[in-house]
Amino acid sequence: MSETLEPQVIPQVETKGGVVAYLNVEGAVQAAAFYEKAFGATIATQHPVDDQGRTMHIHLYINGSSLMLGDFYPEHGFAPVKPQAFSLVLPVTDIETWFKTAVDAGCTAKMPPQKMFWGDTYGEVVDPFGVQWSFNQPG
Repeated sequence: MSETLEPQVIPQVETKGGVVAYLNVEGAVQAAAFYEKAFGATIATQHPVDDQGRTMHIHLYINGSSLMLGDFYPEHGFAPVKPQAFSLVLPVTDIETWFKTAVDAGCTAKMPPQKMFWGDTYGEVVDPFGVQWSFNQPG
């Protein structure tokens, strides 16, 4: 006889932004807590963790937009892979503060903020989960 899990009712929250990134990371709950510290994220909603400490879905608000994330589930076809070929860009008005807060929280500085050829100030960090974040302050 197989057990039937009771469905979880997760509150619906507003999705902010025209395109929403959805990250799979090792340790989504820890990543969400880190993003609160490093990027001022707030948790809009979160599915409960399973018996292995994983969650299939967390919805965050960061800098006026939504970011969604969840753990890998190899047994359901979502094997761990390293983040590659993208960065998450935060348009900001105080790049030095954002950059310092991220680095102080534990991000690795990849490119300190600097004036770029297109006229804006731009910098990059990598978080402990391997995700690259870029900050862009209009010229």
